[in-house]
Amino acid sequence: MGKRVIILNFDVASKAYQAFSEIKKLHTGRQLKGEQMAVVTHDNDGTHKFKIDDFIDLTGANNSSKDSLIGMIIGVFVSPIAMLLGWFAGSMIGGYKDVKEVTDANSVFQQVINSIHEGETGVILIAEETDNRPLNQLIFSDLGAQITRLDYETVEDELKEAQKLEKEVKKQAQDTWKEHKPSKEIENK
Repeated sequence: MGKRVIILNFDVASKAYQAFSEIKKLHTGRQLKGEQMAVVTHDNDGTHKFKIDDFIDLTGANNSSKDSLIGMIIGVFVSPIAMLLGWFAGSMIGGYKDVKEVTDANSVFQQVINSIHEGETGVILIAEETDNRPLNQLIFSDLGAQITRLDYETVEDELKEAQKLEKEVKKQAQDTWKEHKPSKEIENK
């Protein structure tokens, strides 16, 4: 099946924490090969900000959430690129030189927003599954929740594109600011 970024959403936060605990057991029992896992909350204030409530590096490398792919995905939601992706200011996209590039970068991040709704707590898991039945049993049957599976390489590629786009947009904004910023000479008159 390959490596996946797996997004789990629950009707109550306690089930997300229960899943976090149970998935660790599936990993220990070798029913899936987990790499990283985080309990995340989608703020309920319209900004589409996510926070990592709990995190574990299942590889034993002891990476922090900041150093993880999950941390980088969540980081996009608090970066300037989030605004360009239309989560708080859709009109800005029209002014950007390459609307298609912004739209293409949107898909994985929109999947996270669509999977873990505002005010909800979910789990993001990076894992390889040779058999998806153990996780399906836990999430669908035992906890009554939903699963969204995304191809790891696709997520990684889109994250790189979003980071590249963010750098380009920052540079463009700085250049535009320099062009329109009043000079000291004008201010002194």
